[in-house]
Amino acid sequence: MNKTLIFFMLFFSKICFGQIEIGWKDLEDIEFSETFIDSLDEYILFPNFGPEVLELSGKKVAISGYILEIDIGYYILSKGPFASCFFCGAGGPETIAELSLKSDDISFVMDEFVTIVGVLKLNDEDIYRCNYILEYAYPK
Repeated sequence: MNKTLIFFMLFFSKICFGQIEIGWKDLEDIEFSETFIDSLDEYILFPNFGPEVLELSGKKVAISGYILEIDIGYYILSKGPFASCFFCGAGGPETIAELSLKSDDISFVMDEFVTIVGVLKLNDEDIYRCNYILEYAYPK
């Protein structure tokens, strides 16, 4: 093979397969502290991301889980199916990731098991969004 062809193949494979494969265990490097929010009159868990999770911030990742449709077109990827998800008390906030889909044409079925690719955004400020957000997300 000539050098140009080898370079092209390496470059192409990096573009097509350039995501980091992660599992839910990789997102467990996080601790939470309760903070009272006066306007809500309740305590909210705020994340403190550990170094392993911070290393993934802004990177294109692929992770598998169960789809939860919280509202029409608003999807969450969960470590467990709906019957045992974070919202039902069977896990912590680190067991879900909000999906900000690459296209409005993408849809899923509740509890569908799927691998999602997206850019991992860490959220420690907006209490109305998940701690983990997969931006530009799409099924693999």
